[in-house]
Amino acid sequence: MKVGLEAWVANMRKREPMTKLTTATDVVSLLSQALGGGVLTDPVVLAQAQADKSGHVSSAVPLCVVEAASTQEVVTVVRIASQTNTPIVPRGGGSGLAGGAIGGGGDIVLSLARMNRIMEISVEDRWAFVEAGVINQDLNAAAGEYGLWFAPDPASRQWSTVGGNIATNAGGLLCMKYGVTREAVLELTVVLGNGEVLHMGHKTVKGVTGFDLAALMVGSEGTLGIITEARVSLKPIDTNPVWTISGVTHDLQCAVHSVQETIRQGQQPAIMELMDERSVAHIARYLGRADAATPSTRLIAQTDGAGAADEAKAIAGIWRDAGLHVEIGQDRDDLVGFRRSMHPAMEALGKVLIEDVAVPRSRLGDMFAGIRDIEKEFDVEIPTVAHAGDGNLHPNFIYTDDVVPPNVWAAADAMFRHAISLGGTLTGEHGVGLLKRQWLKEELGEAQWKLQWGIKKLFDPQGILNPGKVFDPADIDGVSLSLPVALPR
Repeated sequence: MKVGLEAWVANMRKREPMTKLTTATDVVSLLSQALGGGVLTDPVVLAQAQADKSGHVSSAVPLCVVEAASTQEVVTVVRIASQTNTPIVPRGGGSGLAGGAIGGGGDIVLSLARMNRIMEISVEDRWAFVEAGVINQDLNAAAGEYGLWFAPDPASRQWSTVGGNIATNAGGLLCMKYGVTREAVLELTVVLGNGEVLHMGHKTVKGVTGFDLAALMVGSEGTLGIITEARVSLKPIDTNPVWTISGVTHDLQCAVHSVQETIRQGQQPAIMELMDERSVAHIARYLGRADAATPSTRLIAQTDGAGAADEAKAIAGIWRDAGLHVEIGQDRDDLVGFRRSMHPAMEALGKVLIEDVAVPRSRLGDMFAGIRDIEKEFDVEIPTVAHAGDGNLHPNFIYTDDVVPPNVWAAADAMFRHAISLGGTLTGEHGVGLLKRQWLKEELGEAQWKLQWGIKKLFDPQGILNPGKVFDPADIDGVSLSLPVALPR
């Protein structure tokens, strides 16, 4: 039975439930009547929506991909989904590394990529008001015309969207000095699971009226609401020269010690990245460098601001004292470019599972040592790079099968548990998505897991917003929560 668009609109106005639709065709038909050509069912498009950069592919194609062009169109999609009890998977640039925006059988994949307008940039207030589909790098280009820049710096900045950055609380190389995406979010426009639109946060720098719901949305991976617009803070462009320090050693723990001494002695570089010998070897080979056969652990830092030269010299001294061979120079983008080549170097080897654990900086050496032990135990190679300044490691698992092999998952399981045992976390910036949901409860504990699941149910009582992401259905089965959730005594 088909239900026409006029009947659907009338039902929505009355807030009465629609007669249950019986087929997927009915849902697609309603969406098409409401949005026309923005509803795509081309097999190539649907296949693309089944995957992201994580390497995971869903087992069935979604119902359709809807390319929304405005917040109002998102509202229309959500209301149809709510009335027909159809799952929605929000999607930006498809650059996620945890399977958080993958569409499966029966899903509406809601693409925000067409919502790419930069609506306002305020020099006086140092913020930009943008739609969720704006590409990170495009925002920086536009802000640069006003002498400003957007600090979040994920490796995917050339194609990842601001909405996706917010949904995963993306980080990047500059996190040590400039923080992650959360620090840049002022205000959000969010569509809830019933189609209601909320404006969360403030235009002002300060604001503590009520709970900070905008902060709650950051990192929520589309499970609480769909972010359609954002007001994000910008920073003035620093015109001082940037200095880069590179240190090499055959002793990884020596490099770790250099990181910890840099922090202990009060230095604050913008970037501090550590690459183990395995990573350096693969990158050098990918770039066709002569030193590919004799790789060393490499540490790279970059300083900016008025005191950049003096800070770079101080860091270089710390590293030399620790035993590193040090090179220092002004505007050495080639050294940072070497680090940014890690991901394409891994992809050139085959399929790659890029992981994302973080530990206290004091336990960085213990985490690297644990990874080496896991390599031996499960007979896998795990090239690892780290945003060393904030303790965030990216171990990489390379494989050639169509799916992640069992020994790789077993090694990843051991690695996650080791990170948690060191006081760390499953994910520093990629999110939980599909790939890490089975370990969520282990890190959070039963009481906090129940509280978070209760928040999810409060925002999305129908369970239609990105279902199956973050929370493992195996944990949810049989769990009954009344709201509000009682806090543990």
